[in-house]
Parts: sequence; structure tokens; C-alpha cells
Amino acid sequence: MADKISSWKFTEDFSNEPESFRNARGRAEELGVECITPSVGAHLAILVSALGAKAIVEAGTGTGLSGLWLLSGSATAVLATIDTESEFQTAAKKAFGEAKIAANRTRVISGRAIDVMSNMADAAYDLVFLDADRETLEEQLREASRLLRPGGVVAIAHALWRDRVPDPAMRDDATAVYRDVLRFFSNNDDFISVLSPAGDGLLIASKKAGQ
Repeated sequence: MADKISSWKFTEDFSNEPESFRNARGRAEELGVECITPSVGAHLAILVSALGAKAIVEAGTGTGLSGLWLLSGSATAVLATIDTESEFQTAAKKAFGEAKIAANRTRVISGRAIDVMSNMADAAYDLVFLDADRETLEEQLREASRLLRPGGVVAIAHALWRDRVPDPAMRDDATAVYRDVLRFFSNNDDFISVLSPAGDGLLIASKKAGQ
């Protein structure tokens, strides 16, 4: 059997990042922000493209790298991205500017993801990407379910949490949160879901039409 670790590394290295993306990643390293991998970013761009997404919500702006990947999937999509850290948001705005993203395509919103999302409109979004605080992840997920149009997609970063989720011996709080999220989709007939090993794990779930 082929070496799965080598295959995983090969897939992680398959997607290339433009200079503006690499610059955003460099700022993240300077600020101590954990970024998605290029492979996860490419997954997000594919989702945006396949959905023909026009309206996207991102919980966890960071330095704008994931936002750049999301916006790269469409020339017209508008991103509402949420973070509590003003320093991160400043870096994200710089990243969007460097990538020549039109100002009317991004809304950088300051606040806790759960608070901001609770004030957004029902069934008005094509894609919701969750990569913010774990403490409210399950609440964010409920809000994401409400925000998505039928056929819309929610994507959740770190779904394998340091490769701890598959190991039943790992019972820390963070691992438990992601296991609960996986159970939510396993037991929910309103969504079709898949778990990708890209990066630190990426859970993708599509809201069934008519739900």
C-alpha cells in the first residue's frame, strides 16, 4: 500500500499560492495566527466556484488568507468576514488591497462571530466558513444553518483537530467540540456532509434543498 503520509503531503503541496496570498501568510506568522493550508484554501475556492456563490460569511478573518482563497473562486462574490482582533483586520484589509480586491466585495466586521451572525438574514448566504473561536462553535453552526440558502454549504476548519478526533483516547475539551460537530452532521438529515483530511481536517456540509 502506498505511503498515505506522502500522499497527504503531495496533495498539500499541489496548490500554489499567488504572491499576495504568501504575503498574507507571512503576516499571519508574524502575528501568531494559524492559517489554513493551501489545500484547504483550494477546497474553499472550488466550493465558491461550484456554488456560483454570491454571498459568503467567514467567521475568523485572521490576516485575510482564507478570505483571499474564498474570493478567488468568483469574480463577483461578496465576503462578510468577522473577527474580534483589530490588528488582524488591518492586516486582512492590506491583503485584500494587495490582491486588488474591489472594496465593495469585502465587509470586515468587528465582533464575536456568534453575535454578528445572529443579526444576519435568514437563508441569504451561499457559503459559511467557520474558523473562529471553538467555545461557541456549536452556536455558530446553528446560526450558519439558519443563514444558508437551500443548497448552500457550511465548511468547518480543524475538523480533525491535530489528528486527535479519530483517537478515542483523546478526550480534551477541544477534541470533544469537534466530535460533537461531526455527530451533529452524522445525525442531521437536513445536510449532506463529507470530511476531508485536507490541512487539519475540513468538514463540508451542504444544506438539502427544501430544508
